[in-house]
Amino acid sequence: MIRRLIFVVLMLLSASPVFAVNPDEVLADPVLEARARALSAQLRCMVCQNQSIDDSNAELAKDLRLLVRERITDGDSDEAVISYVVSRYGEFVLLNPRFEVKTLILWGTPIVLLLAGGVAMAIAARRRTGKATGTALSVEEQARLDAVLKD
Repeated sequence: MIRRLIFVVLMLLSASPVFAVNPDEVLADPVLEARARALSAQLRCMVCQNQSIDDSNAELAKDLRLLVRERITDGDSDEAVISYVVSRYGEFVLLNPRFEVKTLILWGTPIVLLLAGGVAMAIAARRRTGKATGTALSVEEQARLDAVLKD
């Protein structure tokens, strides 16, 4: 029983979130480190693609984390760091793309599709109203129905 309990506890602990930031990457100043962590959470790992560089163990993610920390210690603002990384790796490096003219299709497509679906449903509903559904009862079926209703 105790072995099973220990096994369950170890399995639960192994499923806890793991951060990829290594101790040798952490900045000495906690304020700068907090900025670096916040910026790293906004940048996509180009290898993993669905993780931020803060969560990824890939070598490229480590290089990007070090680059972010280097730019912060050099005195760059958060916007300057993000702009620098975007200039080197493109807009895809941002987990949440900026709202610009060139990303209008990305941001506008869901809205257009939602509106088109609503219009299509409204047209289908209008066409359906007023139309009789099913077929009329035959004389024999009507007679049976009348007989059942009289009882």
